[in-house]
Amino acid sequence: MRSWHKRAAALACCAMFAYLPAAGGDDDDDAAKSGEQGGAPSLNAEQQRAVGLRVAHPVAAKEPERIEALGVVLDATALLADAGEWTVADAAEHSASAELARLRELYKGGAGASLKMLETAQAEQAKSQAQEQLAAARFALHWGPLAGLAPGARQKILDAAAAGRGLLVRADLPGRHSFGTLPAKALLDVDGIEVPGQVLGALKQFSELQSAGLLIEVDNAPAGLGSGARLPMALLGAQQSGFLLPRDALLYDENGAYVYKQLKGAKAGEKTRYVPVRVKLKNPFGDGWLVEGVDDDDDIVVHGAGVLWSLQGVAAHAVDDDDD
Repeated sequence: MRSWHKRAAALACCAMFAYLPAAGGDDDDDAAKSGEQGGAPSLNAEQQRAVGLRVAHPVAAKEPERIEALGVVLDATALLADAGEWTVADAAEHSASAELARLRELYKGGAGASLKMLETAQAEQAKSQAQEQLAAARFALHWGPLAGLAPGARQKILDAAAAGRGLLVRADLPGRHSFGTLPAKALLDVDGIEVPGQVLGALKQFSELQSAGLLIEVDNAPAGLGSGARLPMALLGAQQSGFLLPRDALLYDENGAYVYKQLKGAKAGEKTRYVPVRVKLKNPFGDGWLVEGVDDDDDIVVHGAGVLWSLQGVAAHAVDDDDD
């Protein structure tokens, strides 16, 4: 039995030696071919067909930065209540200011207004002004981006929320307390469907997650999506350059992500060698990832990378058995 383990260990070691992933770039082939190429597994044509190994060139692309966030649909009645309070307080302040101005003119003219009436009007105007400022501050705290809009634009959003044509969503970024450049667009994941949203701006008040938040407007949301719903979402920022690879091409270990690159120059009848190359994950996109560390002329294993990884596991297991 022990001799069988020794033979298995020898065969596995022939299939693949222990390796360390190389850094990405144009010099991968030269680096891997030096030093007896001890860091790369190899397969002949028959073995490649048997395991369904396929290679392809990475596709150069520019995709927006994608930040994962947590969304909660906000209560439209809370928005309408805060807006209504601000409107009433603003109207009261205008009325009190107009009455004060009227009485001041009458008092100056010495007709129909006493000093006591003027002082009462001044106190009422000061009170209504303080109430208007408090209502405006409360609205800005809860709905900051809306407070900065022109009255007409703000009223349009209020009307849509009241009629159920639009939703407002808070996007939280756990672990973050500030923003640099605000994302340009949001995508809500509603039962697997990406629903677009417009980023209105940053909110001034933290949620129970103790994180920075953004206010998102969603027009014509799917039926049934209402106040209190919590759902994953993505925030799309500035475009980033990189290379698109399918998810099947990517592997991960304790040092990060890597892919297998097919080395060029194998002659007919020789085994083709594959070198692991470190990549930097930038953004998920569709069923793939935008990455750095490869070039558009590289032959990257896009199907069957797990087979190359498993060869290392078989070799390591066989050696351990032999040591016993």
